Amino acid sequence: MIALVDCNSFYASCEQVFRPDLKGRPVIVLSNNDGCVIAANKQAKALADIPMFQAIFKIKKILDANNVAYFSSNYTLYSDMSRRVMDTLKLFSPLIEEYSIDESFVDLSHYPHANFDDYGRTIKSTVEKNTGIPVGVGIAKTKSLAKLANKFAKKLQENKDVYVVDTEEKRQHLLRSLQVKDIWGVGKKHAVRLKDKNIITALDFAEMPVAWVRKEMTVIGERLWRELNNIPCLELVEEPDAKQGIGTAKSFGFMLTDYSLIAEACSYYVAEVADLLRQQKSSATMIEVGLQTNNFSSYDKQYRNKISIQLDSPTNSTIRLNKEALKGLKQIFRQGYRYKKVSVNLLQIVPDNQIQTSLFEEKHKNESKEITQVIDALNNKFGKNKVKVATVGNREKEWALIKEHRSPRYTTQWNEILTIGKSQSQ
Repeated sequence: MIALVDCNSFYASCEQVFRPDLKGRPVIVLSNNDGCVIAANKQAKALADIPMFQAIFKIKKILDANNVAYFSSNYTLYSDMSRRVMDTLKLFSPLIEEYSIDESFVDLSHYPHANFDDYGRTIKSTVEKNTGIPVGVGIAKTKSLAKLANKFAKKLQENKDVYVVDTEEKRQHLLRSLQVKDIWGVGKKHAVRLKDKNIITALDFAEMPVAWVRKEMTVIGERLWRELNNIPCLELVEEPDAKQGIGTAKSFGFMLTDYSLIAEACSYYVAEVADLLRQQKSSATMIEVGLQTNNFSSYDKQYRNKISIQLDSPTNSTIRLNKEALKGLKQIFRQGYRYKKVSVNLLQIVPDNQIQTSLFEEKHKNESKEITQVIDALNNKFGKNKVKVATVGNREKEWALIKEHRSPRYTTQWNEILTIGKSQSQ
């Protein structure tokens, strides 16, 4: 059996963990630069005037009128809370697949007991006790059924966030209760096609002839059909494949015209993506830098450009990548524009253990690697960006994202740790 454990309204729940006064209150989280709504808890979703991705300035009065608490996105906090949830799940199984920041598949094949309902509730209560994050648990023989069971667990209040598919009767009840569009892997296009053929529920789909499914939806559809019919086709993936491309594209908090400020921001983001590259023990053979103005502005002159730079040899050195990125940035920068966003992408990524060495570059490569290792060690010990390349500068406030409503990074910054008795801002 496999469990799918999914955190409820994860971003909003992370904010509520450290703010008990927000219990039962609508909470939303905003996008970069506090632009629009990207996450909401159940109470906020119930307010019809607050749709997802609505611009915050358009609904400010509605938020205040409904006592909605709103926060800038705080990915440092969310990432650390996710790690705590995953660590708790590892108490229940030697094998879990971290599917996303807020959900994981948990292998329960080792579990010897018959009562998976109790086990599911134990998983739920333990995660909530250890982290404060509420979760839903769906348990079934296949990943696709577990995913549907999780959705169904949250759909009906009597399920109490746990649903186990351990009989044929419960499998049919689950599939009959959900729409074909709810099936994991059925996109909007296929959902419309299936509806046109009077395939409305997940059970309708599971009862179609497999040959028809194979013809209409290829082998992927057939695999899904088999999973819904209790035939496992999808294995748990404990170690995800290394990313073939790593990048970031961030808006500035303010429109920028000064090249030196843009270069500082670019250096900062190069350090971020290079760090991710080293974490997956890979190196990049190409770096791409992009720059653009605000294409939503009707009065600004528009410009966007990017440049790809082929490196002599693969590297994950922040110093080498930064040097090449700034060369590229200088080539595409044009005076006279107000810039909104810079992007950095690392491409043609190869594992570190498959890099072909070069006799003539070895000395330079080793020096850069040793310096990077020292910087990483110091930052791990003393905190992110305590040591950085000089081109990052110290003017982050002049280009960084606007986060006027960011909550403290309670779990990763000593100076932002929760203080009992301190009044809150909202």
